[in-house]
Amino acid sequence: MADTVVRTAGAEDAAAVQAIYAFHVEHGTATFDTVPPDAGFWRDKIAAVAERGWPFLVIEQGGAVAGYAYATQFRDRAAYARTCENSIYIVDEARGAGLGTRLLAELVKAARASGFEQMIAVIGGGEPASVALHAKLGFIHAGRMRRVGYKFGRKLDTVYMQRDMTEEGETP
Repeated sequence: MADTVVRTAGAEDAAAVQAIYAFHVEHGTATFDTVPPDAGFWRDKIAAVAERGWPFLVIEQGGAVAGYAYATQFRDRAAYARTCENSIYIVDEARGAGLGTRLLAELVKAARASGFEQMIAVIGGGEPASVALHAKLGFIHAGRMRRVGYKFGRKLDTVYMQRDMTEEGETP
């Protein structure tokens, strides 16, 4: 992983982020989207996340964007201000190579620095690789919604996982 770099995403990354997400929309169940948004959507999303002071990161391998992750407030209500939901996607050919572990670890740090204390992962389809990745980074199982999605002719669950990012002994 010597040739990998994690950095803050910018508008110039929108096309790469779009391509990564489009693959997962069209071939996987980790997202329940059925039509991938265009690069303009991602350019706006990157800007909106940055404007709020929240992290949107990319991981580069060999100079090319190989994945992205971001954290946004879990729900819009003020009481959720310290709780975020994460999103992470890696290019298909690099899955299982450790990029997700590095990227999610950096996202946790950046989210904590942004003021979040709890991180929620909402894992579409209960994707085993995503569940394993989150568990590896200290997330615990927080719930399952059964058969709430329908994609590729299958009824799909959503798994919720949670990570407490507060310091031990700190009062949230």
